[in-house]
Amino acid sequence: MTLSYSRRIFLHFSLNARMDSFLGGQVLAFEAWGGVPRVILSDNLKSAVLERMGEAIRFNPQYLAFCAHYRFEPRPVALARGNEKGRVERSIRYIRDNFFAARVFADVDDLNTQAKIWCEAAASDRPWPEGAQLTVGAAFDNERPSLMAMPPNPYPLEERVEVHSGKTPYVRFDLNDYSIPTPMCGAASPCWPVRTGFAFWTVAPFWPSTRAVTTRARRWKLQPTSKPLKEHKSRARQHSGVDRLSQAVPAMAQLLARAAAAGYHLASITRTLTEYLEHYGGAAMQEAVLEALRRDVPHPNAVRHALEHARELRQATPLVVPQLSERAQLLDVHVPTRGLGAYDALQAQATPVSPDNTNNADNTDTSDPT
Repeated sequence: MTLSYSRRIFLHFSLNARMDSFLGGQVLAFEAWGGVPRVILSDNLKSAVLERMGEAIRFNPQYLAFCAHYRFEPRPVALARGNEKGRVERSIRYIRDNFFAARVFADVDDLNTQAKIWCEAAASDRPWPEGAQLTVGAAFDNERPSLMAMPPNPYPLEERVEVHSGKTPYVRFDLNDYSIPTPMCGAASPCWPVRTGFAFWTVAPFWPSTRAVTTRARRWKLQPTSKPLKEHKSRARQHSGVDRLSQAVPAMAQLLARAAAAGYHLASITRTLTEYLEHYGGAAMQEAVLEALRRDVPHPNAVRHALEHARELRQATPLVVPQLSERAQLLDVHVPTRGLGAYDALQAQATPVSPDNTNNADNTDTSDPT
């Protein structure tokens, strides 16, 4: 934002262009200047103007409430008339060339800290465009008494987003998870996360009141918690397969221990051995695993070789696993046949109808006897 008389610049960066960021930036400007301008020119963005036909303007209701709270007049510029706010456009060019170009910053907070220092120092010490005898800072000192006083109460800028808690004690907002009290898990009433630039808290209506039930620091970027969680789940699934194999085949634990010591990929080995167990059974797998251990080859290939050798000794046919498509598997679903005795019993209980009584109403003579 730029003050029209003194050209004092307020510069603040945000990570989005939502309504709370749009209004929050103006509040920060009012606080930095120590007052509120009487008229504020703005573009016709949806945060300020919802619809416009010539001079007829339909303002955003939330923006109108904000203007009424700070008692300034909103004045959108005409469509495609950037010259009506040329002082702001020139300030943007000045910021791009003198502040942002080749600047190094760590994050948005660091950038805003540098912007605040720059606005109070370099941007205020530049010559005033209306007269070189003054600086922008000196012109701002002359303009400050003309600003309106700040209202005693701040305008609420929090954004309310409805989310629901599931079985786990957290709610998700902007791809991050925030913990909530355990009794709120799966509650019928929704949780309302209310976020600001610095804090995040949840308000549960009717639980037992609308007061905030928990407060957490706002996270502006995705927390690196998903990768350890995925690794933990992967290890859990791997242990589940190992436990199943060890229960069905007692010698499997020793085979997997030797495979891990040899550096083999246990997830792949567990998956392959589970398939062998489903096809050959536990007894055959036990003998094959013992044979692989005697040969000191802790690998599924040795187990398969032992299984095939035992099959050849039994002169059994090779195991062929058909690779069926999903449609073929659905067509191969077995539907049990139901007996028809219940229908025969119903037919036996039915009252027989005499042929003479059939269509009796149609055979009745209704003609006049005369």
